[in-house]
Amino acid sequence: MAKKAAKKKDRDVLVVASKVREYIKSKKCNTSGEFIGELSNTVYGVIDKAINRAQGNNRKTVQAKDA
Repeated sequence: MAKKAAKKKDRDVLVVASKVREYIKSKKCNTSGEFIGELSNTVYGVIDKAINRAQGNNRKTVQAKDA
């Protein structure tokens, strides 16, 4: 199900689902089936914002300061 949420925009999942679930479990919580896809969509948004900032500064290299 995790891929379905990310697929709504025909995108690959950018996060390692097993690592995310493992981290959440270490905090004594559970992961819903939709969470990984939505987290991946959020990551896409952060990356797109960083790309736009780099391009706005006439750079092709996305840097840490763009995040």
